[in-house]
Amino acid sequence: MSGIVYELHEGRAVAGQLDAFLPAYEEVYAEPPYSEGPEDIAEFVEHFRVHARRAGIRLVLAREAGEVVGFAYGYLLAPDTRWWANVQEPLPGDFTWEDGTRTWVVIELGVRKPWRRRGIAAGLHDRLLEGLTVERVTLTVRPEPEAAPARAAYRSWGYRRVGRSHPWDGAPYYDAMVREIGPQCAEAP
Repeated sequence: MSGIVYELHEGRAVAGQLDAFLPAYEEVYAEPPYSEGPEDIAEFVEHFRVHARRAGIRLVLAREAGEVVGFAYGYLLAPDTRWWANVQEPLPGDFTWEDGTRTWVVIELGVRKPWRRRGIAAGLHDRLLEGLTVERVTLTVRPEPEAAPARAAYRSWGYRRVGRSHPWDGAPYYDAMVREIGPQCAEAP
């Protein structure tokens, strides 16, 4: 994509990038189906600060002329994760076990409206996963009609729906999706 520069930040360097992409986050998530306001943004900031300390944390920023136009980040699921417990449909134990290296989760991926439909989301996603040595990647996406383009993109990138996730009381429901990317891990313990 001409004029778009991607920056990968990993480990401790991720936390220092919040101010760089927070305005883009606020813009993207002000739109439906999210319709986030100041309280939601404050909650995101708190969560991001915790996420930035997770194993395997990565953040990719997309910039045009120095301006952040898109962002994506994620990390490795820990062995004690509740990620799969949030899925409403029963999943087999050999699917849900985690060892801290098996599954990488995309927590956020957003592109500001004027830059959509230009391949930037795919570029962010590709750079986020580049070089990972995990078996699979997971993410969640909202089921509302406004999120249909995101769901279609994820399906075209190889994700499949595995169930409906409800991450906390009062949270909306999400479609939980998985994409196999690496060699199969050893048998579950």
